Amino acid sequence: MRAVVIGAGVGGLATAARLAHRGVETVVLEQSHDLGGKLGIVRRDGFSFDTGPSLVTMPHVFDDLFTQTGGPSDLTFDRLPVACRYRFPDGTELDMPGRAEEIPAALDSALGAGAGAQWSRFSERAEQIWDATHEAFLASPIGPRELVSLSRRVGDLRTISPWSSLRDLGRQYLTDPRLAMMLDRYATYTGSDPRRAPAALATVPHVEQRWGSWHVPGGLHRIAEAIADRATSLGAEIRTGVTVTGVRVENGRTTGVDTTHGPVAADIVVANADAEQVYRSLVPATRRTALARRRLDATTASLSGFVILLALRGRDADTPHHRVLFPDDYDAEFDAVFGTRTRPAHPADAPTVYVSAPDDPALRPDDDTEAWFVLVNAARHGTGSSALVDWDAPELSEGYADRILDVMAARGVDVRERVLWREIISPADLMRRTMTPGGSIYGTSSNGATAAFLRPANRSPIPGLFLVGGSSHPGGGLPLVTLSAQIVDELIADVTGL
Repeated sequence: MRAVVIGAGVGGLATAARLAHRGVETVVLEQSHDLGGKLGIVRRDGFSFDTGPSLVTMPHVFDDLFTQTGGPSDLTFDRLPVACRYRFPDGTELDMPGRAEEIPAALDSALGAGAGAQWSRFSERAEQIWDATHEAFLASPIGPRELVSLSRRVGDLRTISPWSSLRDLGRQYLTDPRLAMMLDRYATYTGSDPRRAPAALATVPHVEQRWGSWHVPGGLHRIAEAIADRATSLGAEIRTGVTVTGVRVENGRTTGVDTTHGPVAADIVVANADAEQVYRSLVPATRRTALARRRLDATTASLSGFVILLALRGRDADTPHHRVLFPDDYDAEFDAVFGTRTRPAHPADAPTVYVSAPDDPALRPDDDTEAWFVLVNAARHGTGSSALVDWDAPELSEGYADRILDVMAARGVDVRERVLWREIISPADLMRRTMTPGGSIYGTSSNGATAAFLRPANRSPIPGLFLVGGSSHPGGGLPLVTLSAQIVDELIADVTGL
């Protein structure tokens, strides 16, 4: 039995490790010369920057992966005492504790009496949604039968409130506009608009606060390295600099892939690639794949991101690991990122700014420097559509980076005189680095009542072809793509009898 995995993102590497542990001859093909996919890393002049995810939740998911493939790894996780420092439009700052039991008092102290009780009531509802959904939607495959089964459980359906948006749900519990703004932020963790994303995304803050926020010493890219080490130690082969140009299908099932280095035969193909790329570019157009294409046509692509990597001179002892600087008008940002009927998508004038600044000696050349990862939500790259922005337009990216630094300064975080150098990763750059259409970070967004539950399935319509990673079920984020690999491994085991 031979399997080919397309892409060495975390989902692909985790799948390779699991398959190799089952005794399957496994080959991973990665178009880049680096591993990790969106979990990228940039190293320069002694500075190191994670260029994708910058936060770990649910660390037990990774413990399970290693335990189930041969035993613990040397990967370590450090829990953050402060999950994030939020700065609201009125100038109020909140250091959100990294432990759930400390949150109500911190909210009352920063935002005023009663804020903690509001968030606690919302959190109770979020936990109920988690209890009703996580087993069915995160730990197992999903399809029409699972949705029908859920719809029959009226109590669960009322809890999930699929007809409500995340913002609608928040309004039932949160009267403080700052808490509402903080909740809106969590929709963007799935690349979505809180005005359209389903109430079920209340599970995102629940997960963060239940299991905490974590950092990996040496940078989150260590996760990809550790999983790759596990996969190769079990016999998997990882080939970099090899681009897959198509999935071979004969007599209705996969027989391998075509690559820039020639064909590779396989009984099983696992695509750790964007689902849109898989169904539009890698597999033949057939009746079986037509439905998958139509579903993609009916979805809204997730937002992208505009990144500035800042190498800074000097240290600020009060620099938090994670910081969010909110705008005066959050809706204006979502309108800019997704576009409206009256105005096409465009770079937001005053977006929310996210800063990740780990206090990790391994990520800086000395103790008088800092490495900051700065991210703002952005429209996808492209031309010819009102939902796209041409990020390759002359001077757009450099000018927008200047604008972001000015916005940061206006919100009390002025580092313009401390910049040794900066590197920009625009949505166009992200598209080229990760081969994701338009630089979409999460594949399809969760915009719409059932979108979060109708991502492309892990089992494709073509026998022998499976999808894993952030653009397929159960979604994006390091824990979810790792769970996606577990689901795919179990599906393959069922099909092959391993």
